[in-house]
Amino acid sequence: MDDVVVVNTKRVRTAISGTVVGNFMEWFDFGIYGYLAVTISVVFADDLPEPWNLLVTLLGFAISFLVRPIGGLVLGPLGDRIGRQKVLFFTMAMMAVATALIGVLPTSAQIGLWAIVPLYLLKMVQGFSTGGEYAGATTYVAEFSPDKRRGFWSSWLDLGFAAGASVVALTTVITESVWGETAMTDFGWRIPFLVAIPLGIVAIWFRLKIPETPAYENAAETEGEPDRDDPLARHGIGGILRHHWREVLIGIAIVAATNTAGYALTSYMPTYLETEVGISNLGAAVATVPVLLVMSACLPFIGMLSDRIGRRPVYMIAAGSTIVLMIPAFAIMQIGQEWAVFVALGMVAIPVAFYVAVSASTLPALFPTASRFGAMAIAYNVSVSLFGGTTPLFSQALIDATGNTYMPAFYIMFFALLGGIALLSMKETAKRPLLGSVPTVETREEAVEVVERQDDDPLIDTSTMPIPVHRS
Repeated sequence: MDDVVVVNTKRVRTAISGTVVGNFMEWFDFGIYGYLAVTISVVFADDLPEPWNLLVTLLGFAISFLVRPIGGLVLGPLGDRIGRQKVLFFTMAMMAVATALIGVLPTSAQIGLWAIVPLYLLKMVQGFSTGGEYAGATTYVAEFSPDKRRGFWSSWLDLGFAAGASVVALTTVITESVWGETAMTDFGWRIPFLVAIPLGIVAIWFRLKIPETPAYENAAETEGEPDRDDPLARHGIGGILRHHWREVLIGIAIVAATNTAGYALTSYMPTYLETEVGISNLGAAVATVPVLLVMSACLPFIGMLSDRIGRRPVYMIAAGSTIVLMIPAFAIMQIGQEWAVFVALGMVAIPVAFYVAVSASTLPALFPTASRFGAMAIAYNVSVSLFGGTTPLFSQALIDATGNTYMPAFYIMFFALLGGIALLSMKETAKRPLLGSVPTVETREEAVEVVERQDDDPLIDTSTMPIPVHRS
């Protein structure tokens, strides 16, 4: 009985609320840049001809993602060594400061093309901090969630993703409505970035209040001398790749499928709608807000579904719907009317919802507790950097090179196919204790049941748990 973690619902809510706020800030900060890409291209690269000014702006978005693996390689193993909560506090503070500083940068009208340099540097700082943010946040909520309801509780983390993107769109709507579109290039673009100051203060306060996860504390208490041949022991980057390379590749493929679709919806669509469809930035934002809000409301229900039918079937729904819906969605988008844009964005949001609702419960479960943060940081950040964050840049470049406005749809569908293939090799993790952790339940009565059926329950393998004596 003492080996089973009983975590009550109130404590789970407190822990998850602190990580949701951080994930909200991450997507708010990155989403601003995506929504204002066309405006930023005028503000920071006005001396360049079209389409180079827009490509240079989108390159800044891509650069921030190329730095993410460095942040993951540093912050991931650090989170396995000193704890999840400390690293999550650090990443939140770094992100908030970098975003606020972008809001006070000089423009190209003041210092010429040199304005791009500090912008790129601050995007790199954002990328470094985010290298530990999502990997740590997913690790945290997965370890705090009860085994039978991990899909439900973990899905709340990605409410921050949808809510952050929604607030970005809403901030854009309010700013342009109050000051007008031309004012955005004069001073209005600074306002969404500066909003990060009060939001960052709130997020940092929440991060100070969250406790360390029971799974990490248990693993740390029972950790002995490092054993480089034990796959369940804590390892550095080399050991993680040696013992868990298959799981890392599976994670990379799934994250690529998730984030090409996700970043297309939240970061590239405003640019696409302005440049290829002829919808104003304000019109794109107005259409996006209700889509993201509805998608947010659906995430906990999809998480509950994954607790019932498993993570793999939900991911299969996501990959399959991506392949079926992308071409029709982009075709409807080309109609160019507000209702068509709303319908098309809703079609894109369907697979994104199924992807992100189970990401936080599925990806951390691929790896053992002792190395989970570090392994997540590698798999997630390598994939997001190479494929997810570069989606706006590659999508626009493919359109410019081919003249085919459907290229973003083909790009997203390609990675959905790869993700679907990877799922065939992924073990189902729903209803099971996390690898390298003891069972986590919500009541003592449930703990009694777990102990009584441990010898006959195929979901329980005590040999992978950090307990001093394996009971029979």
